[in-house]
Amino acid sequence: MVRRDVLVEILHGNREMIANMNVVKRNFTFHDEFRYVFVGVRRAGKSFLMFQRMQELLAQGKTWNDMLYLNFEEDRLYGFDVYDFNTILEVHQEMGGNKPILFLDEIQNIEGWDKFARRLADQKYMVYITGSNAKMLSSDVATTLGGRYIIQNVFPYSLSEYLEANGIDSDNLYFDDTIRQTYISDYIKHGGFPECATFSGKKEYLLSLYQKIFLGDIAVRNKVENSNALRMMFMKMAESVMQPIALSRLTNIISTIGVKVSKNTIINYAGYAKDAFLILPMVNFADAYTERETNRKYYFIDNGIIDLLTMDCLTSQLENIVAITLLRRYGLEDSVFFYNYNVEVDFVIPEMETAIQVCYTLGDEGGETYRRETTALEKLAKRFQYKKLIIITSNEEDTIEVGDAIIEVVPIWKWLLS
Repeated sequence: MVRRDVLVEILHGNREMIANMNVVKRNFTFHDEFRYVFVGVRRAGKSFLMFQRMQELLAQGKTWNDMLYLNFEEDRLYGFDVYDFNTILEVHQEMGGNKPILFLDEIQNIEGWDKFARRLADQKYMVYITGSNAKMLSSDVATTLGGRYIIQNVFPYSLSEYLEANGIDSDNLYFDDTIRQTYISDYIKHGGFPECATFSGKKEYLLSLYQKIFLGDIAVRNKVENSNALRMMFMKMAESVMQPIALSRLTNIISTIGVKVSKNTIINYAGYAKDAFLILPMVNFADAYTERETNRKYYFIDNGIIDLLTMDCLTSQLENIVAITLLRRYGLEDSVFFYNYNVEVDFVIPEMETAIQVCYTLGDEGGETYRRETTALEKLAKRFQYKKLIIITSNEEDTIEVGDAIIEVVPIWKWLLS
């Protein structure tokens, strides 16, 4: 149980903190009629989305009597349990508050939170919730929440958000080579975690954050016993970003370098990492539905993590940033695939009739890379009648006619801003 005077102190402190906070606005539009659950990797900006919303409401004439914010990772809330939820509402009322809009941060730490969230919705409260683990949206929880909340995945910064955080107008990239090269290189190498966007010591920040995700959100939360195997799994996944890899093969690779581990353990570890939003699995569109789980590609939620785990990884990071962007645009489940059957295509988005290849340099028409990338797209387009074919490169731009197909070659920065 948490003392009422402690709750009063926390609520007052949060009001002052949020009112004075400098918030870089994300590219997100809130709808007054929706309740939201924001989920995503640690430090992706979920809390700042809520701060953004609270500042919007204050600007619209709301006061702190109309809303409250609690972060359940606050150390002074240690011991908070499901029976304390009602106390929040009582304390807010005692502070002179009206029926509040609730902003509840990292609520998955409190067992039974979903029952409280449902009751709030049934009583017509407006509620905003964040969480850093996909388990909070298990089938049981989803059933409890019903259709009362909108689930919103939160990713690290897009390129346009990253540029805005650094005070750069994206239009400058079209006519200033120095600005383009500086900021595109940094974004592709170090990723888009919001707090890291303007830091000079990016490597140190990313290493600290990775350790928090690795230890706190994966190893400790799931009682992982073989942390060496877990660490090695992430390193091998980072080295294999551009290639499908079966977990059975990953198990063998890890075992041959002296870290004994079973396939079931690796399957569990991959599941924990997915739940923590560290890795984003992608399946082969050409596989039968029942076979799609066995041979996946594994992308990382942010390019900065790949930079920590492997070396000479610029080509991998180029493909990874495309994967993240597609998943941000079209959704995490059953929208974006790779294709591997007779030909290899990096990404297909069936609903958009779109196929995408990624290569650092396409090269000349007679070259091997040029032939491989264009021929794969041409064959895929014939089979599925896809209308939009794209090759994303580091800096090349062209339009290619191959048979009946038109392929757009576009530099990564233009595609990211499109």
